[in-house]
Amino acid sequence: MTTVPVRRLPHGEGLALPAYATPHAAGLDLLAAVPEDEPLLLEPGRRALVPTGLCIELPEGFEAQVRPRSGLALRHGVTLMNSPGTIDADYRGEVGVILVNLGEETFRVTRGMRVAQMVVTRFHCVALKESVELSETTRGAGGFGSTGLVERTRDT
Repeated sequence: MTTVPVRRLPHGEGLALPAYATPHAAGLDLLAAVPEDEPLLLEPGRRALVPTGLCIELPEGFEAQVRPRSGLALRHGVTLMNSPGTIDADYRGEVGVILVNLGEETFRVTRGMRVAQMVVTRFHCVALKESVELSETTRGAGGFGSTGLVERTRDT
């Protein structure tokens, strides 16, 4: 297991550190560090930056992705604007969550609410090399739905 140093900001005091909800969960739950007496009211069609009260120090070669929580999306229509949001290893600012309310009712973000999940993973840097031609594949340049919506059988 890789250890990631975390710095708690004053408005994050008293909140639990992000944690995995189950033993096999891939994402750590991020909590809203809004004031106890000032919940954030997210009107339909609006977006807001929700603070977590935490800064992290990822090791070189790692990134963190901030992703939506499926329950918020299904039950309330609340998701993330930039999903996944990437946190680079050299970023030392506060981890923030850009929530958007695509639902029909005002959504209330309260202190300590689990608003997103953070997945930390290794990545590999590549060097891009300009080329006149790329190798041929069966798919070719087909994209944006080119493989269809229906599952293919062995005969098709």
